[in-house]
Amino acid sequence: MLFNYFKNISFGQPWFFALLLVVPLLIIWYVRKGNKQQGSVTVSDTSAPGLSSWKTSFRHLPFMFRLLTVIFIVAALARPQTVYEEQNVEGDGVDIVLCIDVSGSMTAQDLTPNRLEAAKNVAIDFVNKRLTDRIGIVIFSGESFTQCPITTDHRVLISAIENIRNGLLEDGTAIGSGLGTSVDRLRSSKTKSKIVILLTDGENNGGLIDPQTAKEIAKAFSIKVYTIGVGTDGYAPQPVNTPMGVVMQQGKVSIDEKLLKEIAGETGGKYFRAKDNEGLAGIYNEIDKLEKSKVEITSRTRYTEKFFPFVIAALAFLLMETILRFTVFRKFP
Repeated sequence: MLFNYFKNISFGQPWFFALLLVVPLLIIWYVRKGNKQQGSVTVSDTSAPGLSSWKTSFRHLPFMFRLLTVIFIVAALARPQTVYEEQNVEGDGVDIVLCIDVSGSMTAQDLTPNRLEAAKNVAIDFVNKRLTDRIGIVIFSGESFTQCPITTDHRVLISAIENIRNGLLEDGTAIGSGLGTSVDRLRSSKTKSKIVILLTDGENNGGLIDPQTAKEIAKAFSIKVYTIGVGTDGYAPQPVNTPMGVVMQQGKVSIDEKLLKEIAGETGGKYFRAKDNEGLAGIYNEIDKLEKSKVEITSRTRYTEKFFPFVIAALAFLLMETILRFTVFRKFP
């Protein structure tokens, strides 16, 4: 408890600690004074042997109290205080939905450790940078699902992203359904900026909503869509379940770049292609720069003086020294 008290204390006038240089000078003076007294002629003492032995053992106690008095007075002059910083954040954030493909092809390992895990990692980094924005998570494969509604609770968001995995939904690539669900999360938003970041590695082959229809709905609600095609060129290694267990096979990378470019272009967004982890991270960083929130942060610092306990301690040690000098260690002429 005492350690935590001093751990939170800073000093407003630390230069007063230079006065502590007087402490070693006092010690030198005291030692020299004691040596002179020992060299003088001793006179027989009529005090009781027990009392004399006790006084001899504790004869330095008053001087120690004097040193402690000086130390605590210097500490009080240095103005011990606690500092409390308060930040008030105001401004217009951006409402964002991260729409992530979780189809079976997202387990391909042309990104490390695979496409889905790489997408989750950059999504978490992106969430941590957007401190004042409301963010939601939508996942899709053969169907779509809201993994997390838009919220400012980043702890909930990160937990939702970490829980994303392949196999949660019927397999397939329903780009239109994913985009449609994302738009539905944002259509009632009152913020000026609403965006969807749609990440996929395939071509639309299912779902209840056509991608063109989802695109038109996004345009109607002034929702900007950034699209990301993830995957290398040619073929990529992918684990496949077989009767003999999981085996690695080479799967063809088929991304409908024409569709993704069209969706991004007509909604005011931009299309990106990520072929490796570094490229994917760079894309999210670029989107972060393009969609900046207008935020004003006001900081206020409050100081609470804590010198009073140090003054009380100095007075207590001074009082104890005075009592001992004029009672137990009193010198008679």
